[in-house]
Order: sequence, then C-alpha cells, then structure tokens
Amino acid sequence: MTAAIIDGKAFAAKLRERVGELAAGFEAQAGRKAGLAVVLVGDDPASQVYVASKAKQTVACGMASFEHRLPADTSQGDLEALVDRLNADPSVDGILVQLPLPKGLDEQAVVARISPDKDVDGLTPTSTGRLALGLPGLVPCTPLGSLMLLKDRLGDLSGMDAVVIGRSILVGKPMAQLLLAENCTVTVAHSRTRDLPDVVRRADIVVAAVGRAEMVKPDWLKPGATVIDVGINRLPPEPGAEKGRLVGDVDYAGASEVAGAITPVPGGVGPMTIAVLLRNTLVAAHRNAGLAVPAEL
Repeated sequence: MTAAIIDGKAFAAKLRERVGELAAGFEAQAGRKAGLAVVLVGDDPASQVYVASKAKQTVACGMASFEHRLPADTSQGDLEALVDRLNADPSVDGILVQLPLPKGLDEQAVVARISPDKDVDGLTPTSTGRLALGLPGLVPCTPLGSLMLLKDRLGDLSGMDAVVIGRSILVGKPMAQLLLAENCTVTVAHSRTRDLPDVVRRADIVVAAVGRAEMVKPDWLKPGATVIDVGINRLPPEPGAEKGRLVGDVDYAGASEVAGAITPVPGGVGPMTIAVLLRNTLVAAHRNAGLAVPAEL
C-alpha cells in the first residue's frame, strides 16, 4: 500500500482564493474591509517572518492588515492597553498576539484580554468554552485546518476511531473537541499514555501533534489509516549541509507504506494555518458587522 498524499498547500490556496472572493463581498456589504491586527513583541526572527507572511496574505485576500511591533521591554500594562484599544476599534475584526512573548510577560493574561469576538486564534477561555459546548465561536487555526483536510479526504467522519497524540491547548485539546463534534470516538494520548503504539494502532484517524521528530512509526498504524502530521521539527544537519531537513512527528517514509492517506511535512498542515486565520478573520468580520456568515466559510 502506498498512501495518498494530502496536499495541504493546494487546499490552502483554494481556501485563500475563496476568502478573497468573499472578502470583496463583505466590503461591498459593510462599506469597509475586514481587518486583522497582529501584535509582535520583541525581535524573534521566526516570529518576524511569520508576521510578515500573515500581513502579505491578508492584503492579498483584500483585507486590511494592521501591524503593531513593540520592543521586547514592553510592559504588561502597555501590551494589555494596546489589546484594549484594538478591542474597541471597529475597523479591527481579528486580533492576534504573536506567541511566544518575551520573558516577563504573562501570555495567558494577554490572550484572555482579547475580545472573544475578535479572537481569531481561538485561544481565549471563552472561545475554548464555546468549542467545548458546541456553541458558535472562533476555533484555533491549526486544528480547524486539520479537520478541513480530513473531511475533504474522508467525507463523513461519523463513527470513526480517532487518536490525537498530544494534549496542548493549541492543537491537541481543540482537535479532540472538533473530532467529537464530527461524531468520532476520540482518544487523546500523551506522554503518560500506556502502550501508546497499541492505542494508536486501533485508530482510523491519527493526528500527531507532539513536537518529537518521527516519533510515530509505521508499525503503530492501522493499515489504511488517515494520518495528519502537525509536527514540524528540524533534524541536525548532515555532513556538508547548512541546515537539517524538516520532518514531522511521523516517520513519513515508513508510514506512507501503511497509511491510506498522509500529510507531508512540509506542505501538509502548515500552509493551512494562515489560510484558516484569514478565514476566521472574515467570519469574525461578518459577525461583528451583523451579517450572515457565508456558508462557503
């Protein structure tokens, strides 16, 4: 068996195209562009690249991008005051505070300050509660993107056994809630799980999100399982190479001989994250403007 490749890059491109078309419709109805504000504190190189990419894609989709770059020594009070101003700004529909924050800043307090109606990362306590209760709200981007890929590949997920490896608030826990809402039977596995390979082996759907390079081996998988690899890890460079190659949490080469379908790394879940962020911003914009959210979103 050779697994089908789940092309997240292609799916994300179609999603961004759809968001762009619907963003133009929103602007015509609301008389303004949907707006995303991104807050970057400090000068972390990876965060700078990510924020620049978000801004570029936001504008490319016909939405307004507001960047707020603050020095690393910004105080907790000043950062929270900025979030308060963005909450009150009617031109801003989505607020994203780029994590991690510099040492000394309370991330949880800053995230909790964001209005749930503008919480496009889906990380506030209210957003988390809405997801758990099955109420309308904004959902974390990476798990929602993973679910989109699963449904595009498998259709109806009802009755399937799903194992989520990892229990982070960014991916593992919201992923489990999304799969439960699709009527899957869900197991959340983690570092204390006994006989982890046996647990994973019974799953029709495996979502790996632990941040350990190639941890999930091919003999852990049920033949024909669908594998969503959220991990992104850089291996040590080989002799003569400047950088090590990027790999996921799954042994891709081996798993491809067992699984029915699998996401590659890179090119799988990664491109979905920003595409879903743009989608979430447009959803928030419609709700904030009192407009019906298009079914296509």
